[in-house]
Amino acid sequence: MIDYDKVLSNKIKSIKPSGIRKFFDIAGTMEDVISLGVGEPDFSTPWVIRRAAMQVLERKHIVYGPNKGLAPLRGAISDKINSKHKVKYDADKEIIVTVGGSEAIDLAVRGLIDPGDEVLIVEPCFVCYAPLVELVGGVAVPIPTRIENNFKLTLEDFADKVTERTKLIIMPFPNNPTGAIMTREDLEPIAEYLRGTNIMVLSDEIYSELTYGRKHFSIIELEGMRERTIYVNGFSKAYAMTGWRLGYVAAPEPIISQIAKIHQYGIMCSPYISQNAAIEALTSCDDEVAKMVSEYNVRRRFLVSEFNRLGLSCFNPEGAFYVFPCIKSTGLTSEEFCERLLYEEKVATVPGSAFGASGEGFIRISYAYSLKHLMEAMKRIEKFLGKLEEEKK
Repeated sequence: MIDYDKVLSNKIKSIKPSGIRKFFDIAGTMEDVISLGVGEPDFSTPWVIRRAAMQVLERKHIVYGPNKGLAPLRGAISDKINSKHKVKYDADKEIIVTVGGSEAIDLAVRGLIDPGDEVLIVEPCFVCYAPLVELVGGVAVPIPTRIENNFKLTLEDFADKVTERTKLIIMPFPNNPTGAIMTREDLEPIAEYLRGTNIMVLSDEIYSELTYGRKHFSIIELEGMRERTIYVNGFSKAYAMTGWRLGYVAAPEPIISQIAKIHQYGIMCSPYISQNAAIEALTSCDDEVAKMVSEYNVRRRFLVSEFNRLGLSCFNPEGAFYVFPCIKSTGLTSEEFCERLLYEEKVATVPGSAFGASGEGFIRISYAYSLKHLMEAMKRIEKFLGKLEEEKK
């Protein structure tokens, strides 16, 4: 018998599975569960995007595309970034179309990080950053953010973590799971500090279209930051295209020319059908996105109000589609709270600890679900909190 423990990579064995998927998988084995755990829009992909894909299928000529992506799509991406941020990227030399935003992040990390390099990661954050750093032998260094600062990154917290081995900082704003954003005023002191270093920024802006009350501001808009930033975005969240698996990375040509090699050997090219459809997303769907944001805003306001009414203090998110209520008053850990809520009331949420140690004491709830589902979920959560109160007596 082969000993798989000896043949498997020790590095892979040391990586923990996603804390998000754990509860999602359990919920999949149960009946009558309301799952609020996965950040997947409940809206259909807009018709014009689907129609573009159908037209490609009807042509019956579905082929490999260029390694970096279809030229018209890269041009549309360049135009979109310039329209939003007044920053121009060369469509031929400074943009790669990827298999989702996740591949874009992976390319950036693998292209920059050597064993022993330190990567600062703003937390709480999406679960993939630290494992990707560790897989290439880098050292993931968390920078905890706090609710007292509206989960924003401060210069003091950032500068305190910088060492001579720091090569990259990952800044995911609007943030998953907190919904926090960074304004121009928040980013300026950090940019000023970075301009005197060789530290690069990976700016994950996958939720940039989903903000409430103010327009998203990107760090690439600040003086000197375009040249030291790897800009990541994609189509999954804003355009309800999760299953189309399409994202992109924009960065200076010396970086793109190198990470393109990783993309060539690991992926070769992104899906041809998805790329053609994405051109329509960028050029024809602003109104559709606005409608989705309007509906998300209704859900956001409902959940924040309900959690505060129930005595669970809830940060008011300004971006993405998550709320991050504090459950410390219950006396349970995040893991305990989510597990009991799932088994006792059949509501699936994600413990804040899945997004880093600073997420302990919170839970993440996605409002990429219908208001009807959210209302029923809140009834069950209220019932669960009532049980917890009875137990304390």
